Amino acid sequence: MEVRSFVFNPFQENTYVLYDETNECVIIDPGCYEKHEKDELTSFISDNKLKVKQLINTHCHIDHILGNKFIKEFYQVDLAIHQIDEQTLRAVKVYAPNYGFYNYEESEPDTYLKEGDKVIFGNTELEVLFVPGHAPGHIALYNKKEKKCIAGDVLFHRSIGRTDLPGGDHDTLINSIREKLFPLGEDVTVYPGHGPATNMGEEMRHNPFCMIY
Repeated sequence: MEVRSFVFNPFQENTYVLYDETNECVIIDPGCYEKHEKDELTSFISDNKLKVKQLINTHCHIDHILGNKFIKEFYQVDLAIHQIDEQTLRAVKVYAPNYGFYNYEESEPDTYLKEGDKVIFGNTELEVLFVPGHAPGHIALYNKKEKKCIAGDVLFHRSIGRTDLPGGDHDTLINSIREKLFPLGEDVTVYPGHGPATNMGEEMRHNPFCMIY
């Protein structure tokens, strides 16, 4: 499984395209808002002859969903979220103008993902992990075969997601990291919603918020 990241919008959010040798792919957390951002994403997909199978939100804060409607319509694909985060998704239209996103277009979820579900595209399988704390319906996506985890805003390089937004809870977030992510193994690569990739071992030993060694 190849992982291609794009950094979009003023929040410097990581949008991911996951694909394999079959050229099937999924798009995770499309933060593309401006035309040049949308063009960058679609050009990569076109240039690599990828076929988009699904759109997934790890969670539904504004910086991760700005491109939802565009991607859904451009590629005619379903949007999958955790059902608990639907309220988070619907709230964005209310506060988007406060952040300067006056042209935000609302999107509707088509399907729901829950703990233990499998996302399959091409020859790739991702396991859905329920990891609340940053957002009430936050999920992570784990490729066990290749030890790669798309972690959204749960775990960053030597940091963690903020918990002062509606539905956030610090203790819940720490539990999600220690009970769901760290047990995946020290050699698992973590692809976060912001900043550089890291690995579980690094965070177990050096993350000041949640290290266990």
